[in-house]
Amino acid sequence: MAEENNINATFYHYKLIRKIPVTRILVRCYLILPYIAIIAEMLLISWTSLFYFAIAAPLVLWIHYVISRSVLLLSGSSYRKRWKFSMQLPWIGYITDQHISFRLFRKVYTYITAIGLVLFLILLFMSPFAFVISLFFWHFWFLLPRFYAYARLSGVRKDGMIKFNNQDISYYQQ
Repeated sequence: MAEENNINATFYHYKLIRKIPVTRILVRCYLILPYIAIIAEMLLISWTSLFYFAIAAPLVLWIHYVISRSVLLLSGSSYRKRWKFSMQLPWIGYITDQHISFRLFRKVYTYITAIGLVLFLILLFMSPFAFVISLFFWHFWFLLPRFYAYARLSGVRKDGMIKFNNQDISYYQQ
């Protein structure tokens, strides 16, 4: 029985190249940013910014989800089992829960960043200013942990695998 499992099993041998810790202080600083932003927005623009701020967060999450799913669908990768919607800090949003290629990670989040910015710039002419500022804030706030991973993994080879955990970001190579 054990021989049969070994014959039919697929073994992946990944070598851990870099492990980037996600410290508590980093997460706490990340959590303080929305409070600072809403206070600043209410003082500088209007008290109604609170309403726009609350509406913008789920809208940005939905936009990120749609862009991610579209990019994954167009790239032809098998994403259904590897990607999920997460509410765990600091990885809020649609993110992988398994090892994925670093190249695919970069592709998805480059498209989310670019398409999101273009979409919000278009909305700048059609929506209240406080709403667009809130959209921009949430867009960058949700992407900030991914940018952190990008920055910390800037010198590594692009053909590796990446895995996100609550306490760290792991980069592997086969």
